[in-house]
Amino acid sequence: RLMPELPKFDDEDLKSYGDEEEELALSPPAALMSILATQELLLENILECIPVGEFAVIQPLSDEFCLVLGYLLTWKLILAFFKAASSQLRVLYSQYLRRTKSLNKLLYHLFRLMPENPVFSGPTSEVPNKDTKTFFTEELHLDVK
Repeated sequence: RLMPELPKFDDEDLKSYGDEEEELALSPPAALMSILATQELLLENILECIPVGEFAVIQPLSDEFCLVLGYLLTWKLILAFFKAASSQLRVLYSQYLRRTKSLNKLLYHLFRLMPENPVFSGPTSEVPNKDTKTFFTEELHLDVK
């Protein structure tokens, strides 16, 4: 709930960014980016031996699972922050992510974390021979109990 409120504070300071010659960049919240940097290093250590195109098998509720989940939830916060920002701020934030290569790292990690066959194994009420349900066709409910 807090992330959509944060960009308006940067919006007020946007006018102080003048017409300088160098390409400007503005960091999303520093605390969030600090956590993301730490998670990126840890995730790189976990996935270093897995080439892109192959997928890592992460056991549920393991330390690696918690780290990957935290990393993906951090990106969810960053994307919520981006969604609430004005287009001018999005440009500045994206420049920062480009310089830190965070978006490149996200894609690199995602392509090693995606399962080879993303079949959805949740409860189904339809006939099993109908269209195969995947994580891309079904809505996923992440309710914490």
